[in-house]
Amino acid sequence: MEPIIDHIEITVKDMSVAVPFYDRLLPLLGFDLESRNSAVLADHELQVVEYLHPRLGFAINSPRSAFRDDAVHRRRPGALHHLAFRAASRAEVDRLHVELKKIGAAIVIPPREFPEYVPPGYYALFFKDPEGIKYEIVHAPAEPA
Repeated sequence: MEPIIDHIEITVKDMSVAVPFYDRLLPLLGFDLESRNSAVLADHELQVVEYLHPRLGFAINSPRSAFRDDAVHRRRPGALHHLAFRAASRAEVDRLHVELKKIGAAIVIPPREFPEYVPPGYYALFFKDPEGIKYEIVHAPAEPA
């Protein structure tokens, strides 16, 4: 088997905040809002908004009411630490940095090279969504064979 991710689902605290943000974020990452769909599964106390791309499905889910007031923290067991999206170039990382600021993403670390990461030339930025979920945009040159 080849390790290819088919889809990712992330639970957010407040769909009324998250949906408008992700409607602006995901087109920056190559998703087409024409391929967005949503559903409510009342038996599961679940609202889902799914963004489809030929290479990846990305969905945001509402929390169960019992967990609605829990704080988002990436260091909790079972939590997503961060999710990284690959950029084609450093210039694309820089361009997305500008766009992320426009949509209200909280920039954690602006674009820079990370010499402590492999491969050499690892260039990235880190940001959080309005609820504190952390993401990365990275350009890393291919390592020589």
